[in-house]
Amino acid sequence: MIKNKSKSTRIHLFLLLVVTAVFIWSVIKPTGGYSSWATEAIPAIVGIIIVIVTYNKFRLTTLSYMIILILTIVMLVGGHYTYTRVPIFNWIKDNFDLNRNHYDRFGHLLKGMITIVIREILLRKTQLTKGSWLFSIVISISLAIAAMYEIIEFLFVKITQGGKTAENFLGMQGDQWDSQWDMLLALIGSILALIFLSKLHDRFLKNEINKK
Repeated sequence: MIKNKSKSTRIHLFLLLVVTAVFIWSVIKPTGGYSSWATEAIPAIVGIIIVIVTYNKFRLTTLSYMIILILTIVMLVGGHYTYTRVPIFNWIKDNFDLNRNHYDRFGHLLKGMITIVIREILLRKTQLTKGSWLFSIVISISLAIAAMYEIIEFLFVKITQGGKTAENFLGMQGDQWDSQWDMLLALIGSILALIFLSKLHDRFLKNEINKK
């Protein structure tokens, strides 16, 4: 058991090194300037700080840390290029004759994976058990987070009274329904994550219990 715990700690350290490397790359000459970078990257940085501070008190499963890594990278890449100018999605836009860069949409779909982290916290810290109630509550929390992020974007624009940074942060690209699309894709991503990752997550949870 001690050996398994040591192995998982090494994996977690590796994930931290990966996200540190991406952070360093992201902060070097961001496309939209440092103000735009900060609006996209600060939530990721705060999340990583929370993970580090709580690591010894409440250690998540490796699967949850992998998901946090993926979501952090998504935000750091968006911060470096801005969500409207990520190169590979510009290539997709040009080659498939799309009307916008869809990295923003892709990012919100992936952000639905946060449901696994929420699921773990609820299973380990509350009386909730696996079933329809857990599924519904996790989805509701995930959608609430997505909606809160859209509200933060709205308040940021109102407080700063627009400008290039606000435009980059919103990433609407002329779509009046951008916020609704973002929340819908987060919802779809949340449902897909629970459907396809819950069993795998259960195995990680079981291994975590066995280490104690």
